[in-house]
Amino acid sequence: MQSDSRIFLFTPPFTQLNTPYPATAYLKGYFNTVDIQSEQADLGIDVILKLFSRYGLEQLFTELEGFEGELSDNIRRIFFLQDYYLETIEEVIGFLQDKNPTLAHQICTRNYLPEASRFQQLDDMDWAFGSLGIRDKARHLATLYLEDISDLIKETIDPHFGFSRYAERLSLAAVSFDPIHEALNEENSLVTDLMLEALENYINNYAPTIVCMSIPFPGNLFAGLKCGQYIKENHPHIKVVLGGGYANTELRSLAEERFFEFVDFVCLDKGEASLKLLIEHIEGKRDRSMLKRTFCFHNGTIQYIDNALERDVSHSDVGTPDYSGLPLKSYLSVIEIANPMHRLWSDGRWNKLTIAHGCYWGKCTFCDVSLDYIANYQATTASILCDRIEEIIEQTGENGFHFVDEAAPPALMRDLALEILRRGITISWWTNIRFEKSFTEDLCKLLSASGCIAVSGGLEVASDRLLKLIKKGVTVAQVAKVASNFTKSGIMVHAYLMYGFPTQTEQETINSMEMVRQLFEQGVVQSGFWHRFAMTAHSPVGLNPEAFKVKNLYPEPNVFANNDLYHEDPTGCEHGLFKAGLNKSLFNFMHGIGLEYPLDDWFDFEIPKTLIAPDYIAFAIEQSDKKKLRDSSKLVWIGSLPEIIEGDDPESSVLIFFNKDRDLKIETDNATAQWLYDLFEELYPQSDKDLLVFSDLRASFERSGLNNFEEFLQSSCWHQLRAEGLLVF
Repeated sequence: MQSDSRIFLFTPPFTQLNTPYPATAYLKGYFNTVDIQSEQADLGIDVILKLFSRYGLEQLFTELEGFEGELSDNIRRIFFLQDYYLETIEEVIGFLQDKNPTLAHQICTRNYLPEASRFQQLDDMDWAFGSLGIRDKARHLATLYLEDISDLIKETIDPHFGFSRYAERLSLAAVSFDPIHEALNEENSLVTDLMLEALENYINNYAPTIVCMSIPFPGNLFAGLKCGQYIKENHPHIKVVLGGGYANTELRSLAEERFFEFVDFVCLDKGEASLKLLIEHIEGKRDRSMLKRTFCFHNGTIQYIDNALERDVSHSDVGTPDYSGLPLKSYLSVIEIANPMHRLWSDGRWNKLTIAHGCYWGKCTFCDVSLDYIANYQATTASILCDRIEEIIEQTGENGFHFVDEAAPPALMRDLALEILRRGITISWWTNIRFEKSFTEDLCKLLSASGCIAVSGGLEVASDRLLKLIKKGVTVAQVAKVASNFTKSGIMVHAYLMYGFPTQTEQETINSMEMVRQLFEQGVVQSGFWHRFAMTAHSPVGLNPEAFKVKNLYPEPNVFANNDLYHEDPTGCEHGLFKAGLNKSLFNFMHGIGLEYPLDDWFDFEIPKTLIAPDYIAFAIEQSDKKKLRDSSKLVWIGSLPEIIEGDDPESSVLIFFNKDRDLKIETDNATAQWLYDLFEELYPQSDKDLLVFSDLRASFERSGLNNFEEFLQSSCWHQLRAEGLLVF
């Protein structure tokens, strides 16, 4: 039945400058499949483009003329350079939108942009960026220029401002709604005025009856509630619905009545079914008692309703994300820091898509494994995924994909890569993984051939004892081998690193640091980031702290947000002491600096000597992970199809493969060469047939009248083929 409602989906400021957060596109794609009319917007990019324009800066500097506070020397400098900012701002924004690439030359002269304190870090730019092209250096300089203006905004008109978060400190680990409520009732800033102006324009254009806002992070909550406040004051007939990652983790026990001054409903977890049923209720077609995972305020009390008989929409049926209506060509490609993986996050526009919903592993004790976004694992088929990829490419004109899975399943990644190759789709893609042994050298070569450029995975605490306690399901040696397989295949590896897990000792922290040093020394990891362990209420550690020897959890559950838990670790070390040394060393390791330094050079206090052998990682990498050939093993050739010519003598023939970078020549006897030549069509992934399995290969060999298949498997011909692209799974 067609819906009578008009739905407006939006993400409040701020998430990313370079690409839209995908939640609204996912929901719009689903609504397309059930005949619900919807429009979408990213208020974050709208506000950025209004604020960082000549008009926006003129408004900003005009407000500063009446500013009563004392300005720092840095902000005074920006204020007196305002004419230069007004002259350059729109040119710089156009450059970061790839609309004016030749401006890079002017920017790099260092005579074009006004410079304030952010540029003081530039002494080592050539060291950090190496021989990167002039456009990359210019994007970094332009990013610093924007950050200088951001500092001006924060110090003067809006202390909550941030490019990827807004008023985050109010919402992060909030134990009370009071600070947020107080801020919401303060006078608007220029930033919130611009946001509400954009919101009003959308309301006038779309005339929605229901507004759904996605709040993925704490840094979106204040802006979202500000929008809800505006709608309720100015358009009280519109129903306001809030959902997203923040609600899913923080608001599961919501009992703060004041929250419903700003919204009408809060939906948890997967939104497709919950929103569809809520729309039916708002239209008078469903009783309130039959909603799905929805908070509402009714008869003076907060009610949580989850009585609907309908199941969640399966991952195969959610439809293709629909990015229509979003200004895809207006996003900004910035380069904030010289971290290879963080650069992928902020540079270029990536289509966001999930290979599967949830996590196929779902055991890590630090993770929210009890919640839907982890626990409810649902996969789909490679064919459906490629259909979605092709639709999105046609829709957006962009061939870059970030698969935003918690951990992409290796078997589905393999099938997806094969389907990409079969269809001849050209994409660049990256995703999150677990460093599990399924990622053999052959699988990594296949993923690379399909367009995989990077993976990020959790090494976490590089200690086998702690990895076992975390239930990560990997060892440090296994991580090293898998990372090596990816790196040898031309795929960048980023490692999520953790310190401060309960019971972690000082010795284990230093041993972990040494493991990381060796991973960079061996060149098998190119990027990394240390995270301090954070305990959440929905993780096994938070749910059962006694098992991890943790004491004194606080804050106590409250009527507002409940997720982050502070704790004491009486059996571990003083983890905060190690933050600076871990971060400083890692930044240098990523650039090949200081790998030979003793570990104690990175700290200003005494640390224990590492107990890790200096060749531990090198030895792990050398271990073979070649898959044993079984009758059911699948075979695929990812090189070019060959031609066959006569060899140097009448008894031999030469197979020539014209590959992209060089020609490959394999000489063997005539009969074997002809058999292989005839076979390659069946090994090629673009074939419509199922992949050949090893028992088929043996049978084909014997049908051709050739002798001694086992001897062929020991021949230089077979080994050359295996080395050059004959993959086994």
